[in-house]
Amino acid sequence: MIDEDLALLRAHRNNISRYQRLLKTKLTEFERQFIEKRLAEERSAIAQLAASTFPLAFETPNRAIENASAFAAASSHG
Repeated sequence: MIDEDLALLRAHRNNISRYQRLLKTKLTEFERQFIEKRLAEERSAIAQLAASTFPLAFETPNRAIENASAFAAASSHG
């Protein structure tokens, strides 16, 4: 089952890469909107699949990021 989930994650990642490459080309507004919609769907699918496949996700709390940024800014001025 994990192998199947990893294969699906790779497929979504490949689709995202392909859509991002397409967005760098000359497109009509309709084509651009369609690709952006598909890109959003792929990102959502990959997030849902990753969350169900790897339920233990470790996220850095926003406060820790803010404190680290503040510390870095203060130390560069001192």
